[in-house]
Amino acid sequence: MANLTMITGFLLMSFSNTWELQVLHIMLFLLIYLVALMGNMLIFILISVDVHLHTPMYFFLKNLSFLDLCFITVTVPKSIANSLSHSYSISYLGCATQVFLGILFAASEVFILTAMFYDRYVAICQPLHYEMIMKYESCMKMAVASWLTGGIIGLMYAVSTFSLPFCGSKEICQFFCDVNSLFRIACSKTYVAVDVTIAIGSVLVILCCIFIAVSYSQIFSAVIKIPTTEGQSKAFSTCLPHLIILTVFVTTGAMAYLKPPLDSDTIVDLLLSVLYTMVPPTLNPVIYSLRNKDMKPSMKKLIA
Repeated sequence: MANLTMITGFLLMSFSNTWELQVLHIMLFLLIYLVALMGNMLIFILISVDVHLHTPMYFFLKNLSFLDLCFITVTVPKSIANSLSHSYSISYLGCATQVFLGILFAASEVFILTAMFYDRYVAICQPLHYEMIMKYESCMKMAVASWLTGGIIGLMYAVSTFSLPFCGSKEICQFFCDVNSLFRIACSKTYVAVDVTIAIGSVLVILCCIFIAVSYSQIFSAVIKIPTTEGQSKAFSTCLPHLIILTVFVTTGAMAYLKPPLDSDTIVDLLLSVLYTMVPPTLNPVIYSLRNKDMKPSMKKLIA
């Protein structure tokens, strides 16, 4: 029983024992992090200062950019710092915080993306009622609900995971504190509380995906009926980026978290974790800023 109370920290995985590969890891992660940081900050600032972008769609995009910025900050800087210091330790509290914040931002992002799909559905399928339905108060309530629900799910994951007893090896086969990796070093093989939490989170994500699928089927039906090619192109250009981002984020996250934790391949888990923690936050600003006609003039004004 003494072993169960002596765990004060964990050891995260090193990408390589070779110094040259460690330098490559540091440079690659730093580059990706800086791109994600600058891109999401740019979108956040542009939407904040330009009154022409104070619309429901950009309100949710602003929330998404902030979530992406927070999400990638939870894991990547710590991994870079560990490689620089050659110390891969993380405290018990730090590990629990990573789990809580990681799930909070990831879950909140799914809900914000769902709200963005709803915004596009109303704009395309119910344009005459758009201003009445998508009022500022309604958008604020959806955003608050997304953050609160994400926070509750994150808290449930953190509490249920760290209620498990840990003993033996303290090595986590990931570059951050991942729930599945923590399962492998837990003494208990009964995850009732964790299974309930995963079931609740999975059901909510599935419901979001079903809502998005139904909404998109109606959006596509409405877009096809638009008489002009230009109108169809404009409608699709505001919807497809959401679909691309959601597909990448949910697919990689589901593959990482829905795999049986005891049968997982460490290398595959590592690659999937890099994909869902780093690709969407880096990709989002590129998709939304470079292809967005409203963002380009605002960007030119800010630079000028």
